[in-house]
Amino acid sequence: MSRVVITGYGVVSAIGNNPEDFWESLKTGKTGIGPLDRFDATATGISVAAQVKDFPFEKYFEKKDARRMDLFSQYAVYASLDAMEMAGITEENTNYDRLGCIMASGIGGLEQTQNNSIAMENKGPRKVAPLYVPLAIANMAAGNVALRTGARGTSRAEVTACAAGANAIGSAFREIKHGYADVMISGGAESAICEIGIAGFANLTALTKESDPTLACRPFDKERSGFVMGEGAGVLILESLEHAQARGANILAEIVGYGCTNDAFHMTTPSGTGAENAMKLALEEGNIEPSEVDYINAHGTSTHANEETEAKAIHNVIGDRAFVSSTKALHGHALGATGGIEAVATVLSIMHQYAPVNAGTKVLDDDMTINVVLKEGQSTPINVALSQDFGFGGHNAVLAFKKWTGK
Repeated sequence: MSRVVITGYGVVSAIGNNPEDFWESLKTGKTGIGPLDRFDATATGISVAAQVKDFPFEKYFEKKDARRMDLFSQYAVYASLDAMEMAGITEENTNYDRLGCIMASGIGGLEQTQNNSIAMENKGPRKVAPLYVPLAIANMAAGNVALRTGARGTSRAEVTACAAGANAIGSAFREIKHGYADVMISGGAESAICEIGIAGFANLTALTKESDPTLACRPFDKERSGFVMGEGAGVLILESLEHAQARGANILAEIVGYGCTNDAFHMTTPSGTGAENAMKLALEEGNIEPSEVDYINAHGTSTHANEETEAKAIHNVIGDRAFVSSTKALHGHALGATGGIEAVATVLSIMHQYAPVNAGTKVLDDDMTINVVLKEGQSTPINVALSQDFGFGGHNAVLAFKKWTGK
């Protein structure tokens, strides 16, 4: 079996659309949460979101691409091309029949469904766009990335709600580990900040109605009141160690374990048991003792149901030594993209030996018996880190990363 390393990453998010801006925001605790100004959401009671700003569409796209690719696919392609460029993957050094792509999206082109439903209701079925289906279906993030990069190997989509991005990376890890690919492009992409997306989650009482952006998302806080919708994409380039070394790649970190479970408990409420089991599986595969974990990028959605079970799971499996923070207070909850964005954040934490702040949190809830990073980020040795995400339907995904030491 092959060891698997990270050689590149790309990101589109509310806190940066390039590696430099994204890391600077993580390091300084600069939030991308602000007023929801894309449409009038007054009737829902929701006034904030973590929207992507100044998306540099022109870098990789022409105007016609906007008509043939939904925004979530654009985010996926953009982040993937940035990641490929960083990794230095070319047809000269890689067999593209063994270059694959597993990409995630929780909802796909939700705004396409919304707008075409309105068109059909108002003007009849012939007004539904001919490209509605290929624009909307969730697998088109992976499909469009493959089209733009030329990746001809393993290709599929993961659709496991908010665990999807982490599931995609875990699946890509296994493809390489077991010899089915040399290089994988993997992560998640989402763009669900639209009228029906906000209304749906608001009516589920999952979104916060807090209007102050600095207080809207506060994971593990006693006064947390719901999550803030985000969007974007996070993509990693995973590569077999042998392939990376043969072409002289710059290795950023190593991925060593993946845990994937289901609660089999409730449609939207987590049990905690599945999260614990996923953490244990990731540690077991990575041959990691719980005491070796230095940092956990938590799911931390700023909802009561999640934090109660996640904090307990962390305490039961890891204890209270490892630093814990949720970066969602900075980039929002990007649903199927969040596992990709947070995997990038976790790799950066290892590279820079820095645990980002759990922004927004003022007073920890009494049940939070874990080591949450409060007030400011911490420069600290990080040799092992976990990135974990959980989704509706009981899905749990945990990724285990290690610092690359050169051997």
